[in-house]
Amino acid sequence: MSRPGAPVPPGGPLPWRLARGASVEADGDVTFAVWAPRCASLAVRLFGAGGVTRAELPMQAGPAGVHTARAAAGVAAPGDDYAFVLPGVGTRPDPVSRLQPAGVHGPSRIVAPGAFAWSDAAWTGLPRGELVFYELHVGTFTPEGTFAGVARMLPHLRELGVTAVELMPVVAFPGDRNWGYDGVFPYAPHAAYGGPEALKALVDACHAQGLALFLDVVYNHLGPEGNYLREFGPYFTDHYQTPWGRAFNYDGRGSDAVRAFALDNVRLWLDEFHCDGLRLDAVHAIYDLGARHLLAAARAVADEISRARHRPVHLVAESDLNDPRLLLPPQRGGCGLDAQWSDDFHHAVHSFLTTERSGYYEDFGQADQLARVLERP
Repeated sequence: MSRPGAPVPPGGPLPWRLARGASVEADGDVTFAVWAPRCASLAVRLFGAGGVTRAELPMQAGPAGVHTARAAAGVAAPGDDYAFVLPGVGTRPDPVSRLQPAGVHGPSRIVAPGAFAWSDAAWTGLPRGELVFYELHVGTFTPEGTFAGVARMLPHLRELGVTAVELMPVVAFPGDRNWGYDGVFPYAPHAAYGGPEALKALVDACHAQGLALFLDVVYNHLGPEGNYLREFGPYFTDHYQTPWGRAFNYDGRGSDAVRAFALDNVRLWLDEFHCDGLRLDAVHAIYDLGARHLLAAARAVADEISRARHRPVHLVAESDLNDPRLLLPPQRGGCGLDAQWSDDFHHAVHSFLTTERSGYYEDFGQADQLARVLERP
């Protein structure tokens, strides 16, 4: 899904940009590209004011199931809405949509990713030992429930002693407020929170305050409502199941494009959005028996960005397996991630304080377990 380029010069820009979705070209044209091997033909529909169809362009089927179309400047532009037309199905949002202004069932919006004016050129990041996390939910953290609302509170977090703000999942999901773990457009910051420009402004504001910004991302499944990916291609597999829905197809037929879908998403947040790291949700439910596990591949992407940007880039796993291979370096057979959430600590404290004993907490609840989780990794 990414566009290859020359080797990365020390400290220079990464020769990459997203090659799927709607891309604004240097001459003002807009290129549309979608991986849709299950579609014999496709068209892209462009909308004008009031959702009225302004144009419909046939797409050219190319190698590996990728369909493309190019709209001249003036026919399509940043701020316009579009959708793909699937034969016998109707219109569907772009799987690589950058913004869903009308929700998960509505059209996608063309976004010019280079339009934001960054001011964090001097930001050098924070080493792992200096990270003090504050996890927050954008929709409930402030009365506004927006990225801008979070930015307003950054001085208070800094005064508290926080050095890293971790946002719970913020990609497009049904409705205005949600925990975020059933998001369905991994490339689209939630419109009700402010969309992509507001998220970039929050990252920029964090760096101005000396704070790192982490995103909680979900690469084990997507939510059910608004999830149209299976109509385009084999994004999911029946070979594995997660507790929350169908597992991503990372190691079966057609998995190369699905892996690229996830890895380019890693690159999007760490490079284009300047995030300092990712919290990877429930990695024990990322099923991949290929030669190189998706997590190890994500580590390689993060390392490339870290070298080019001359700042640390962190990947933190959530797992209920306490598997040391997540943290071991690749040369020792591991994935090389920076850290892992200590679920045992959380479960021991929660169960002891609340007396809850079901589900995650059935093996916890004793006072001596609190000491044990503090003493042993």
